[in-house]
Amino acid sequence: MRRRIIERSCALPDAACIAALDSNLHSPARQLIELRMAHADLDDTIDRLDGLAPQDELLLRRLKKRRLALRDQIARLERSTTPQEPA
Repeated sequence: MRRRIIERSCALPDAACIAALDSNLHSPARQLIELRMAHADLDDTIDRLDGLAPQDELLLRRLKKRRLALRDQIARLERSTTPQEPA
């Protein structure tokens, strides 16, 4: 329903309007937000699991590895979206 409302408010023809909406879903800024949210969720999960007495070390190691991979993706995406400054 929300998409229909947005489509109707778009001044472009239907196909162009839908393409514009879909391109916003995959924009670098949106990807960056989603990656940061996933990183924060993993961070909270790791903190909660780390506080429990009987720890699953393998699970914690896998979650920390995934969190590190997300941090690397975030850094790569930030470097690609920010303009390079002259030295």
